[in-house]
Amino acid sequence: MDGVHDLGGRHGLGAIRPEADEPVFHADWERSVLVMFPAMAMAGAFNLDQFRAGMEQIPPAEYLSSTYYEHWMHSMIRHGVEAGIFDPEDLERRTQHYLEHPEEAAPKAAKPEMVETLRQLIPSGDDYRREVEAAPVFDVGDQVRVRPEVSTTHTRRAGYVRGRVGDIVAAHGAYVYPDSNALGLGEDPHHLYTVRFDATELWGDEPGAANAVIHIDLWEPYLVRV
Repeated sequence: MDGVHDLGGRHGLGAIRPEADEPVFHADWERSVLVMFPAMAMAGAFNLDQFRAGMEQIPPAEYLSSTYYEHWMHSMIRHGVEAGIFDPEDLERRTQHYLEHPEEAAPKAAKPEMVETLRQLIPSGDDYRREVEAAPVFDVGDQVRVRPEVSTTHTRRAGYVRGRVGDIVAAHGAYVYPDSNALGLGEDPHHLYTVRFDATELWGDEPGAANAVIHIDLWEPYLVRV
């Protein structure tokens, strides 16, 4: 849905300053969260788009003041409780226990079959391409406008490209449609395109915009022909 999480193109948040020699993980618990994501997806707690939509439910102040993997944890707890994997009272009890005993190591479980599945899945990810009978509406070279309407549910139609005009530069075939999949309404695959925008179309005469272009992947229902 539209909210503070859609940060692309927003002003007033300051410069992006990458951390020098940034480590893959800043704490050991982040490693555990990364592994929990595919494990919970395999257990049926959520699909990828439901997981992303869960992070959009974080209150704005909390979202902006928390870290990347804390966002993940929020969504996993939300969906885990809804799926009956977590008991909220037990989760609170365990959380309080480790807050009071930070030196105590968390219990470990050994599930070799799941480890092997994750070992194959994590490096390459899953395949979301699908076969559909419908022919693509657009061709490479077509000029399109991104639908400007607001969204009250999950979407990958970023706010900064809505209402803007660009050119299709690649057609990728059909992929799972996030807007439907996030609501549990099925995969409803649609054709996916890469659309190129002049930076001036998105941000006007900002410094450097005249010499820059932006590429973004957009699903067919997001687009109308110009």
